[in-house]
Amino acid sequence: MNALGFSAKEEATLTALTLDAVKSSEIEGELLNYDQVRSSIARRLGINTAGFVSSSRHIEGVVEMMLDATQRYTLPLTEKCLFGWHAALSPTGYSAPYLIELGRYRTDKMQVVSGAMGKEKNALRSR
Repeated sequence: MNALGFSAKEEATLTALTLDAVKSSEIEGELLNYDQVRSSIARRLGINTAGFVSSSRHIEGVVEMMLDATQRYTLPLTEKCLFGWHAALSPTGYSAPYLIELGRYRTDKMQVVSGAMGKEKNALRSR
């Protein structure tokens, strides 16, 4: 990478981080706009590229969490960090139509469900 020069390194880093965020979200069934993710990452890294586009609060939160996790991985993982990621990933306090608890451990039951919204089925059978 050093032989490629500074701008080539920046571009490679930007592309890798963008794909990481977009593809990781796809695994969870969430499709993020590539250009918005790229612009958010570039702004946060101070990379000067033409064609910035604005991005949603949700994309900003995903990028914030992803950059923190990938660039500060040597630091201890604390509750404060985990709760901060949770808040960044759910800036409205909702997950789909459901109000969720942010910045703390769950106090309600967790369910694993499948199926279309409104026709959910509990994926775990009670024992």
